[in-house]
Amino acid sequence: MTIRNFTYFDYLLFLSVMILTVIGILFIYSSGINSEGMLVSNEYGKQILWAVTGVLLMGVIVFTDYRRFADRTFLFYLIGLAVLVYTRIFGRYVNGAKSWIGIGELGIQPSEFIKLVYILFLAYFLDRSDKSESSFSRFAKALTIMVVPMLLILSQPDLGTSLVYIPIFLGMALIAGIPLRYINIVLVGGGLLALFTVLPLWEENIFRHPVPAIRILTDMRLTLITMVTLSIIAALSLLGRLWYKNKYYYWITYCTGIVLFALIGSIGASRVIKDYQIMRLIVFLDPSVDPLGSGWNIIQSITAIGSGGFSGLGFLQGTQSHYRFLPQQSTDFIFSILSEEWGFVGGLTVFSLYLVIMIRGIIIIRKTENRFGTLIATGIVSMFLFHFTVNVGMVMGIMPITGIPLLFLSYGGSSLWTALSATGLLMSINMRRLDH
Repeated sequence: MTIRNFTYFDYLLFLSVMILTVIGILFIYSSGINSEGMLVSNEYGKQILWAVTGVLLMGVIVFTDYRRFADRTFLFYLIGLAVLVYTRIFGRYVNGAKSWIGIGELGIQPSEFIKLVYILFLAYFLDRSDKSESSFSRFAKALTIMVVPMLLILSQPDLGTSLVYIPIFLGMALIAGIPLRYINIVLVGGGLLALFTVLPLWEENIFRHPVPAIRILTDMRLTLITMVTLSIIAALSLLGRLWYKNKYYYWITYCTGIVLFALIGSIGASRVIKDYQIMRLIVFLDPSVDPLGSGWNIIQSITAIGSGGFSGLGFLQGTQSHYRFLPQQSTDFIFSILSEEWGFVGGLTVFSLYLVIMIRGIIIIRKTENRFGTLIATGIVSMFLFHFTVNVGMVMGIMPITGIPLLFLSYGGSSLWTALSATGLLMSINMRRLDH
């Protein structure tokens, strides 16, 4: 490590992360206060311990050359998959998902740490395959790297964590030069898959009138007919492309293939994802359809945020959290407590700190000359952005509830260590940004 490396230590990124972590501890403490003003939870103490150890871990990562582990990322990836399989078989249930392993009260959520392993291996593959493989081969293999851990996590079932893998893939594939026509297979196909999965429940619970077109998704006979028809169209178009070399046939095959993929995927998703998880994906459109069930979280969260006003009710003065109206208030809905007690000013502060993190991350991506480092930084920034956007949108009622924590603020050792480790990687990359 040279003196030049130390001059690139990102103090602004470090300070922003530290402030967010301290804010998180403060409101985890607040979430443990009941309506009588008594502390009924020691979660804040555990979070302090995780924060201290996490900062030490971050420091080790910062001063370790990330490139030393490039050739070992595949081994890390295989170990990660093995841990996910072990968790699926022997793990314990927490909040409806078999996603934890540990002894007694001590436990970790492996799927959080695997996100970093996934980013490292995907970055390694995309970097090494740039000159040696075709665009489609790179896309197909990169897609496999994403899908395998994603399906294992989805089988737990942990829908929220599994979804994080998609924006990471999209961001890294775009920077790696994967053609947009391949990236859109994931982007558009994933969107259609989600739409096909939730439409039947939307029709039943919100629209409450039969929609003839949706019968394709609810009547298995019509579903099979549609799938066979799409398969025939795709096959004939593919033959036309091979014989006549006309792009017209290529795009027919492309579009029908995406729709077919989404339709097949929606059938699988409906078998794996629980009804309550699908309800969470649609109830944000109208929480009143299930005000005491799936809609309860959104209603109480919006109430808490709205009652905060401009400057908030004051630290430790919130009512929604202290009267226990907010479920999972120290984890998924930590931003609701902050907005109630610190108001718009507090929310703006958190937004500003995350904006600093995003800007610093983008600068690191742009200025890093090592391709492997650029791709890792892209994956981390994509992960941070997705967590922030989905969690804050979720608690505001403008996005579905998916159980994704707000990194640095939400209670949980696994998510905090992952976020701090990811920050350490960003700073490690920045300190060596001129090294090839």
